[in-house]
Amino acid sequence: MQEKLKKWGLLFALLVLPYLAYNFLSRGENNFVKLAVIGEDDHRIPPFSFINQNRDTITNADYDDNIYVANFIFTTCPTICPTMTINMRYIQSELSIYPNIKFLSHTVNPEYDTPEQLKQYAKRMRIDESNFNFVTGDKEAIYEVARSYFVNAQEDELAPGGFLHSEYLVIVDREGRVRSGYSNFICTGCDTSSKKPDLDCSGCGPESKMKGNPVGSYDGTKDFVIKDMIKDIKTLMAEYHKDAKAERQRYEN
Repeated sequence: MQEKLKKWGLLFALLVLPYLAYNFLSRGENNFVKLAVIGEDDHRIPPFSFINQNRDTITNADYDDNIYVANFIFTTCPTICPTMTINMRYIQSELSIYPNIKFLSHTVNPEYDTPEQLKQYAKRMRIDESNFNFVTGDKEAIYEVARSYFVNAQEDELAPGGFLHSEYLVIVDREGRVRSGYSNFICTGCDTSSKKPDLDCSGCGPESKMKGNPVGSYDGTKDFVIKDMIKDIKTLMAEYHKDAKAERQRYEN
């Protein structure tokens, strides 16, 4: 009996809680704010092919129909990379009960970071590798794909460790689009700023709207940003749940 209750409790957490959280954050059917789509409407992460820590070839197809978090690191990084990876591990742990969530770390130093080096790094950082790929490959291909995430990756002899790369983590949705939450909302009529996602300005009324400022990407070294990112990922999950429910209702009717 206890095992059965645990099973139903898990199903509730997986299927119902994201939807309830979304509606709570959205403040109703006609007043919800989806995550922003970053870049042009047709922007997608382009096709890629890299080798992971197990010498498996990893492509976009491995992330189809999954939300994933991406970043850029290197295993000999003397500064921010370990912190970023620890925070990726924290996100992975916090979202471990949810399906269709994956993680992807690209090395910016592929000449040194062989699959074997990445494997040692993953083990040293105590990563659950079941849904987490550390990838290496052609250097220019890695630097090029970084630009599609709207982050930096390049060699720089003046930078710590010889490489300059962003400290940012990026949310990618099931369609390969970069997504993000908002830092604040500003009224188009009176420039009033608010942290709340109200679609109508309380001062101007329905004539003016509150327009969100997208975060874009998330500082992978700051704990409070990581917690905001987790909330935004859950909102994105609930967005898909809501869309799927609407699609089912359309066919049923």
